[in-house]
Amino acid sequence: MKRHTKIGLLAIGLTLCAVGADAQLATSTCNDGAANPPACKAFHGDRADGWPVQGRSEVMGRNGIVATSQPLAAQAGLEILRKGGNAVDAAVAAAAVLNLTEPMNVGMAGDLFAIIYTAKDHKLHVLNASGKAPGAETIAFLNSKGYRADPANWGPGSGMPQRGILAATVPGSVWGWGEVLEKYGTRTFKDVLEPAATYAAQGVPLTERAAFDWRLPNALGPVPSDPSHCCVGLDPDSIRAWYIDGKQPKAGQIFRNPDLAKAFRLLQAQGRDAFYKGDIAKAIVAKEKALGGVMTLQDLADYKGEWVEPVLSEYKGFTLAELPPPSQGFAANEMLSILNACTAKVYPGMSLASLGPTDARYWHMAVEAKKLAYRDLIAVNADPNFTPGLKDKVKMLTSPQHAQSLCAKIDPAKASDTAPGRADGTGDTIVLATADRWGNMVSWVNSNFSGFGSGVTVPGYGFLLHNRGGLFSLDPKSPNALAPNKRPFNTLAAAFLMQGGRMDGQLMAFQLMGGDMQSQGHAQMVVNMVDLGANLQASTDMARFRHAQVGNELFLESQLYNSVGPKLRAMGHKVSLANGSVMGGFQAVLFTPDPKEKAPNPSPASQQPVNGMYRAGTDHRKDGQATAW
Repeated sequence: MKRHTKIGLLAIGLTLCAVGADAQLATSTCNDGAANPPACKAFHGDRADGWPVQGRSEVMGRNGIVATSQPLAAQAGLEILRKGGNAVDAAVAAAAVLNLTEPMNVGMAGDLFAIIYTAKDHKLHVLNASGKAPGAETIAFLNSKGYRADPANWGPGSGMPQRGILAATVPGSVWGWGEVLEKYGTRTFKDVLEPAATYAAQGVPLTERAAFDWRLPNALGPVPSDPSHCCVGLDPDSIRAWYIDGKQPKAGQIFRNPDLAKAFRLLQAQGRDAFYKGDIAKAIVAKEKALGGVMTLQDLADYKGEWVEPVLSEYKGFTLAELPPPSQGFAANEMLSILNACTAKVYPGMSLASLGPTDARYWHMAVEAKKLAYRDLIAVNADPNFTPGLKDKVKMLTSPQHAQSLCAKIDPAKASDTAPGRADGTGDTIVLATADRWGNMVSWVNSNFSGFGSGVTVPGYGFLLHNRGGLFSLDPKSPNALAPNKRPFNTLAAAFLMQGGRMDGQLMAFQLMGGDMQSQGHAQMVVNMVDLGANLQASTDMARFRHAQVGNELFLESQLYNSVGPKLRAMGHKVSLANGSVMGGFQAVLFTPDPKEKAPNPSPASQQPVNGMYRAGTDHRKDGQATAW
C-alpha cells in the first residue's frame, strides 16, 4: 500500500510540473510597457500601528546607521561601519556604489557637497567640492559658438548649453572623496571603494525605479527600436556604456560597467591623483578635445574644493544649518523664516499646526513663502569668491527682519505671480546620511546634475562628465555670469537640524534631492517634524508639493491634489497632478541622546555604542533603504 502511495504522489508531482512548466511569477511592473495585470488596481494595505500615512517603521540602531536611495549602497556603507570604519568612510563607500546603481544621477565626474559633524569637538565642517569652469571657458568663447543670453531669462542657465561638452565643469567629486577621507575618515580608497569596484565588475540587477529613471528624458534619450536609426547624434561611448545591446535596460536586467571597475581600481591603487593628474585625467582631456571642449590637464591638476561655513537660521527652537552659495541651500533658511514670521500675520490667530495639512490655506502659505525665497535665491546666488558682499547679503535674506518685511506680499486668498527666471528641472542627484558609534554624522549630496549629466562618457573608464555648467548665465551683468575657474549656481543642498542650536541635543542630518525641489523640500520636511509632529519616516511618507518658479506651476501628489487642489486652483494657483518621481528623494538620520548612557568612547577600537539612539527615514519614492546595527 505504501509503495502505491509513493507512486501516486510521484505521478501527481510529474503532472504538476508539466502543467506549470511555462508559468512564471511576475517580474514586470505596472506601466512598464506591457499590459498591466489586475494587481495594478489593488488597494494598498494598512499598517498595524503608527501614523496611517507612514509606510514603514523608522530604522533604529546604536552602533551605526546609513540611509540612502538604494539598498546595495546602504549595505556597502553599513559593511564599512561594521568593519570599524566611521561615518565618513561609510558615506564614501555608499556614494561610490551609487555611481553604478544610479549612473543617471551620480558619477565620479560630478559635484559633491557634504556637512560633517565631528562628535569629539561638536563642530560642523562644510565641504564644497563642486565643479569650476575651465580656465579657457568665457562668455566670449560661448558667444563665438552661437550661444547668447536669453533676454527673457535673467536666472541661472540663461543662454548656456544644457548638454554636451561645453556644459561640463571641472569635476570635484573624487577630490572631495579623498579630502574627507584624509581629514575625517579612518580608511583609504582601497577599503571604501572595494564594494563599488566589485559590483561594477560583477554587475547588479536594475530595480524598477532605476529602470524608470533610465527612461526619463535625459542627455542620452531613448534609442529607437529600429537599429538603422539607433543613437543618431548621441555619444557612441555613452551608448556602449549605458545601454544593453543598444537598448535602454529594463528592470531585472544585470547591468555591468567593467570600465568603471577599472577606474575604481586605479583610484584604489593611486588615490585621487589618478583622476586629476594620471591616466583618467588624460582620458578626460582627450574626450574634451575630440568634442571641442576646452578643459585641460592643468585645469584638472589645479582643482581644489574648499571648506566653508554653513548658513544658520532659527526655527521654533531649532537651528537649521544649510550650505552657503553657490548652493541653493539658503533658500530653505529664508522659506522657513518667512513661514515663522508671516503665518500668523497672513492668517490671524492661526499657525501652520492649527491650519494643518488638510487645509488649503496651509499649502497656500507654504507655496507663497517658497516663491518669495526663490525670488531672492535666483536674484543673488552665485560663487561668493567672485561676488563681494554675498555672504552678508545671504545673512540679511535669511534674517527674521527680512522675513517680516515680506509678509505684506502674501495675499491670504490669492496666488502671486513669479518673475521670469530659470532654476527649475527635476535634477538627478543622490543623497545619503550616515552616523557611527562615536557620534559622528554626515549629510552628503553628490550629483551629475541632469539625467546622465552632459551625455558625454569618458571612454575606458565608464563615467559621464556632468553638466552643471549649464546653470551659468551668459548675461555679463548677472552675478552668476560665466567666468574662468568660477563655480555656477548649484541646486545641491545638504543640511543639519540642531535642537536649540546645541550640538549635544537632538541632531539630524538630512537631504532631499531633486533639482529645485531641494530647498523647498528641506523646508517641508522641517515643518512636517517641528510643526506637525511627524516622526522621521512619516515626514517623508507624507504628500508634498513642488513649485516651479518658471511658469509658476504648482505640482501636487495625487491625494493632496484630490483633497486641496480645487481650492488652491480657486485661489489662482496653476495646479497640476504629479507622481512621486518629481518630488525628490528624502534621506535622513536623527540622533536623540540619552542622558543615562555613557558618552561615546573616542577610541577607534571602541565597541561601545553611541549614548542614545539613531533613527533613520528614507523615501519610498526612490528605492530608499536605511540599515543599522
